[in-house]
Amino acid sequence: MRVMVVWCPDWSVVAALDEAERSRRSPAAVLSANVVEVCNGPARAEGVHRGQRRRDAQSRCPELLLLPANPDRDARAFEPVLSIIEDLRPGVAALRPGLLAVRAPGSWYGTEADAAATACQALVEGDVWDVRIGIADDLFTAEQAARTAEVQSWVVVPEGGSAAFLRGLPVHVLQDDGPRGRELVSLLQRLGLRTLGDLADLPADAVEHRLGAHGAAVRRRARGEDRALFAARTPPPDLEAEVPFEPPLDSVEAITFSVRTTAEGFVSQLAHHQLVATGVRIEAESEGVVCSARTWLHPRHFTARDLVDRVHWQLQSAGSTSGVGSSLRARKQSGEVRAPIERIRFRPEVVEPAAAHGAALWGTASDDLVERGVARVQGMVGFDAVRRPVLQGGRSPAARQSLVPWGERAVDLRPLDRPWPGKVPGPAPVRVFATPPAAEVVDDAGREVRVTDRGVVTGEPRRFRVGGGVLPWQPVTAWAGPWPTDEAWWSGGSGPSARFQVVGADGRAWLLLRAPEGWSLEAGYD
Repeated sequence: MRVMVVWCPDWSVVAALDEAERSRRSPAAVLSANVVEVCNGPARAEGVHRGQRRRDAQSRCPELLLLPANPDRDARAFEPVLSIIEDLRPGVAALRPGLLAVRAPGSWYGTEADAAATACQALVEGDVWDVRIGIADDLFTAEQAARTAEVQSWVVVPEGGSAAFLRGLPVHVLQDDGPRGRELVSLLQRLGLRTLGDLADLPADAVEHRLGAHGAAVRRRARGEDRALFAARTPPPDLEAEVPFEPPLDSVEAITFSVRTTAEGFVSQLAHHQLVATGVRIEAESEGVVCSARTWLHPRHFTARDLVDRVHWQLQSAGSTSGVGSSLRARKQSGEVRAPIERIRFRPEVVEPAAAHGAALWGTASDDLVERGVARVQGMVGFDAVRRPVLQGGRSPAARQSLVPWGERAVDLRPLDRPWPGKVPGPAPVRVFATPPAAEVVDDAGREVRVTDRGVVTGEPRRFRVGGGVLPWQPVTAWAGPWPTDEAWWSGGSGPSARFQVVGADGRAWLLLRAPEGWSLEAGYD
């Protein structure tokens, strides 16, 4: 089996520059733990190299763009490259972002050089300019051949010529094996071995005795005898579904009724692959242009009925954003969209194994009834009008609450596992006031109790009351605190504040906040 390796150098930098919408010719480096992980050609020309500290790299090249490492971003950006090669030769294996392998398709294109030229041309047309290809008997030799090729060129190692090709390569080409590879290269250089040919000439038993099983495997690789196989990926199935309308429809109800069958087929297609969708992007086209698009998330997984509801809500919301005055009210009442819709498309963005969303032991009938009831209410008052509370991280009781539309997955929440200094300990209050009423807290002498910048209480709370007739003056039978905070001071926040728990003479407990502008009642422990 002949192997073709496609190498796109400095791919992390290319992906990061594209994401930042910067020119690929700019000197740039991807950093990990303040160390240069990858740098491109313009940066290397200024003296920047891999493993260099951040400050040293900036001193060599002051205009250097420093970009964060993001393996997920690199993999996403490399997906189009895999698809291009996959169209030419199925069975692509992604070794890592920027490097892929496939069985050499020589006979199909005439010769192996013709196949490499076809792959280069396809990648250049796909906006991948720096591409290099190597073809050899084994994976390691093909990768080294690609690394010796010029830009948009290829190196074909003849059959049986792997050992001769590898002999002159320096041993530092083995550093790509990770930390173990770098340690081995350092050891080989201290032993006086400079090329792969020097390592290949050593006796096999001596290498295995001195360097272990890993060293013996590296020796076989240096001799071109490593027939390591690679796992080719299976092309992902096309799970999108769409329904065209001829002629285009301008009624939300007509569109919703027409997409029902397509939604059922979409869910059935996912079930055929033993998948469910927890995130679906719904697009509506008008005159060949996407006029409405939104990604919907589901706390469990989408059914056909859920998708139909989302289409209805999305189109109704899009139609209500156009027009003013009487025309807006007439459009909402009649259920018309802003422009006639000629196509609805369902695109799965988050799919999960169906086994992870199996029904409970006693079924999910009660949950389905609740969801259908809430969906009917949402259809009457609007999708965003029905919300559910979700717990998130924060210091105050109000900050720890977030309202999420029913049926939508909670995203961008503050993490709960952070320490949150200044957070009031449990138990949590029962009632949290949306608008905290003003309050007063005094000591034995009738002076207002304050908290200094160092968190020191100026007097012991003895009496308190809440303005607006909520609570009259009453003595404090017990109190705890303060829990000082100084939030968002860098952006002009409200300044230092502190929270107190107090118990009145009637036995009820309250959470009071002392801020620079005065006291207020935040919550109650009824």
